[in-house]
Formats: sequence, C-alpha cells, structure tokens
Amino acid sequence: MEENMEEGQTQKGCSECCLKCLSGIPYASLIATILLYAGVALFCGCGHEALSGTVTILQTYFDVVRSPVDALDVFTMIDIFKYVIYGVAAAFFVYGILLMVEGFFTTGAIRDLYGDFKITTCGRCVSAWFIMLTYIFMLAWLGVTAFTSLPVFMYFNIWNTCQNMTLLEGSLSSANSANLCFDLRQYGIVSIGEEKRLCADNENFKKMCESNELDLTFHLFVCALAGAGAAVIAMVVAVSVLINNHASLTSKNAGRYCTRF
Repeated sequence: MEENMEEGQTQKGCSECCLKCLSGIPYASLIATILLYAGVALFCGCGHEALSGTVTILQTYFDVVRSPVDALDVFTMIDIFKYVIYGVAAAFFVYGILLMVEGFFTTGAIRDLYGDFKITTCGRCVSAWFIMLTYIFMLAWLGVTAFTSLPVFMYFNIWNTCQNMTLLEGSLSSANSANLCFDLRQYGIVSIGEEKRLCADNENFKKMCESNELDLTFHLFVCALAGAGAAVIAMVVAVSVLINNHASLTSKNAGRYCTRF
C-alpha cells in the first residue's frame, strides 16, 4: 500500500515537472522560428535552383553568352544573387537561434518557473534593439517578396504563352507565329543594343515550351516566392511577440500581468 502511494507520488511529481518544463517553452517564439527557418530554406533552396535553371534557359534557347570580360551582365548578376542567398541562409540561421534565446529569456513562463529577476537597463535596451532589428528584417523580407514576384511574373507570361500555343497549335498562321515573340530587352535581362528575341515560329521556342526546364524553373520561383512570404509572416509574429514581452518587462507589474509568449 505504501509502495503504491510512493509510486503515485513519484508519477505525480514527474508529471508536474514535465508540465512546468512545457509551460516554460515560448511557443509563439518557437512557431515564429520554425516558420522563419521553413521560409528561408524554401526561398534559398528554390531560389538558387531557379537561378541555375534561368542560366540554362538563357544559354540554351535564347543564345545568350557570358561576357568574356568582367562586365556586369545577366550571368554576373545571377552569380551575385546566388552569393546573396548563401549569406541570407547563414545570417538567418544565426538569427533564428537568437530569436529563440531571446524568447526563452523574456517569456513570463520562465519567470514563473525560476522566479522574478531584476531586469537591468541594458537588458531592456537589448530587447528594444532586437525589436528594431526584427522590424527592419520584416521590411527587408517585404522587399524580397516584391522583388521575387518579378521573375514569377516573367515566367508566368512565358509559361502561359507556351500553354496557349500548345492548345492552339495548327490554328495560327505563320505570320501570326512570327509576330508572337519574347524579347529579353523588355525585362531588362540584356541591354538595348542586343536583340535577343525568340519567336513562336522558331524551333528553339517549341523546344523551350516542351522542355522540363521552363516548367521546373517557373514553379521553383513560385516556391521561392512562397518562402519569402512565409518569412514575412514569421517576422510579423516575431515582432508582435517581442513587443509583448518588452512591454511586460518594462511594466511595473510585469510579474503579475506577464503572459506566456
């Protein structure tokens, strides 16, 4: 009988300990971090492969060649974007860790678990600085999302035209086919002096529409856009959580009104 009572108390003590540990997890910060990692991974991975597919399409079907000199052509810009993607992936991996650490140290559940502690002026300044940094990152990701929509729009036009050409194949005259062209100068990919056009009566146009590169690259850019949008949502959630925690830290009744974020 006594052994059963001791076993029950032991199980009750373990359950209470687990509940306390689970209550100390900043779930909102955890959700923001997971969403941030997922969005950044999707943007960086799909964006990198989409840029590589763009290089293949330009070289294979539009006959665009890399400049022999160190000129700022489209291929150099794509290489720069790839290096930027590498930097974004590394930077936000570190930032996600900092976001979780900040969430753990500012959440009210941690103070409930270990007791109230004195918040220094330096700590409040660091918390405010982190809010400002996260807000700047949110605006940056909004810009990245808007910028990523440009290749999505361009590839959607090409992909949609290819789909329509496949449906209307045989019903268009050769004159109409010759007038239906893609000019890279319209998208700023090549300079005005270069004429890189691909018309519907060209054999490369049909090969491009039938290839997997166009369809794959288009959908990779769509996934990269979705990843950038997920990163924006993560930044919005993170800013909201950080502002809530900062307000709780600076409040006179922080211990009483602090919420578990």
